Amino acid sequence: METVNSTQSLRRASLKGLVFIAAGLLLLGWLLNTPAGILGKADAVGYAVCHRIDVRSFHIGDRALPLCARCSGMFLGAALGLAFQSIFFPRRTGTPPWYILVILALFVAAFAVDGLNSYLHLFENAPNVYEPQNWSRLVTGTGMGITISVGMYLAFNQTVWKGWDQRPAIHGWVPLAGLIFLAGIMNLLVLSENSFVLYPLALISAGSVLVLLTMIYTMVLIMLFRRENTYERFQSVLFPLLGGFIIALLQVAATDYLRFLLTGTWGGFPIG
Repeated sequence: METVNSTQSLRRASLKGLVFIAAGLLLLGWLLNTPAGILGKADAVGYAVCHRIDVRSFHIGDRALPLCARCSGMFLGAALGLAFQSIFFPRRTGTPPWYILVILALFVAAFAVDGLNSYLHLFENAPNVYEPQNWSRLVTGTGMGITISVGMYLAFNQTVWKGWDQRPAIHGWVPLAGLIFLAGIMNLLVLSENSFVLYPLALISAGSVLVLLTMIYTMVLIMLFRRENTYERFQSVLFPLLGGFIIALLQVAATDYLRFLLTGTWGGFPIG
C-alpha cells in the first residue's frame, strides 16, 4: 500500500512539474514574440481582445493604452470589483438583492446602447442618437466591468471553495455605493490622462484580461475533473489556477498570431 501511494505521489509531482515547465515555456515564447517593454506586453494582451482604435483610446503621450476607452473601463471595472469583493466580502456566493440586480442590468443596458451608438458612428449615413465620446465609453465600460465582477466572483467562489459564505457580497446600497464611488475616482484618474497615473492603470487593465480568462478556465478545469467545492485554502487551488492561466495565455497567443497574420501590425484597426 505504501509503495502504491508513493508511486501515485511521484506521478502527481511529475505531472505538476511538467505543467510548470509547460507554463514557463509558453510564457517565455509569448514574451519573446511580442512587442518589447512592459507596455508592449500589455499591448499584446489588449491586442487579443480589443480593436485598439487609436482615436477611441486614451493615451500616454502619443502612445495609445493597451485597451480602447470602453475596454479599459470594462477591465478596470472588473479588476476593481473583484478586488473590492475579495477584500471586504471574502468567499461570499449569494445573489445580490433584486434592486442591486436592476442597477447592474441598467449598467449592461447603458453599455449596449453606448456601444451600438458608437458602432453606428463608423458608418457615414447611419443614424446616431448622440455623438460618442471616450468618456462615455469609459463610464459605460466600467459599469459593465462591475457587473462582470459580481457574476464572476459569485461563480468562482461557488465552484472552488469547500466552505463559502452564502451571503451576497454586494448585499445592499452601501457596498454598491462604495464600489461606484471608487469606480468614479478611478475614471477621473483615467480622464486626467496623467502619464504617471495611466501607466499603472494600463498594466492593471491588461492584467485584468488574463485574470478573468484564468478564472474562467480554472472553473472549467475544476468542473471537468469533478473537483468542485474541494478546496479550503488558496494554496491548494494554485495548481488549477496555473492550468487556467496556461489556457488563457494560449488563447491570447493564438488570437495575437491570427490577428497579426491578417493585419501585419501590432497596432489598432486603422479606422476612426
